[in-house]
Amino acid sequence: MSDFGLVTEAGAVRFDRLLPGPVERVWSFLTDSDKRGRWLAFGAMEGRVGATFRLEFHNCKLGPGDTDIPAKYRDNCQDGVATHGVIQAWEPFRLLSFTWAEEGTPSLVTIELSEEGDKVRLVLTHRRLDNRDMMISVSGGWHTHLDVLAAELSGTPAPGFWTRHTALEAEYEGRLP
Repeated sequence: MSDFGLVTEAGAVRFDRLLPGPVERVWSFLTDSDKRGRWLAFGAMEGRVGATFRLEFHNCKLGPGDTDIPAKYRDNCQDGVATHGVIQAWEPFRLLSFTWAEEGTPSLVTIELSEEGDKVRLVLTHRRLDNRDMMISVSGGWHTHLDVLAAELSGTPAPGFWTRHTALEAEYEGRLP
């Protein structure tokens, strides 16, 4: 199994990770604002289909003292950046799906969890990505955020976010069609 995202259809990338369990703990890192903020973004989520939410990203605070911030993201570092969405599926400990609206038509994120012994398989699929540049950015972003999640769940130091993200965006540039 590779940590790299795979294109599964036009405009979609899927990540498959095996994480330390139990599944209830992994679910809490997806749905609890404080825990999610340690690897992705803060923001309360109401556990019902149709609920709206706002995610506030502070990527410049993820990882140890990472100061090599790409120019295109520097403006986002002072106050962070936000996106909003709508819950599409909410099945505790199994399935979370939501729209992801940055610009234009919202994309769709689906996260599936399943138990494998004392581990949890997380499959994240991000669909309805408009173009190759967005596929590269989203792939590098999710890959980096999932690396930080794995570190949080394992109790190990997280990688420097921007150093890792920059390297992964370059890697995805060569990998994606």
